[in-house]
Amino acid sequence: MFKVASLIWIVLATTLGGMAVTAIVATPSLAERAATLIPAAFVTALLLAMPLSYLVAKKIQASTRRA
Repeated sequence: MFKVASLIWIVLATTLGGMAVTAIVATPSLAERAATLIPAAFVTALLLAMPLSYLVAKKIQASTRRA
């Protein structure tokens, strides 16, 4: 399950980070502080994606074992 969770984590962290950067750049008040907010957004996305990828991998594993 660790291999599946790792692959999901890579995709999920990149997606969450990209969404956060898009929100930062699209909001003028946040874009002024983009140099400090973008790295913080990516670190947050990396950390948030860890438990989420584990949950997704667990559901994938459960659904493939039933079949």
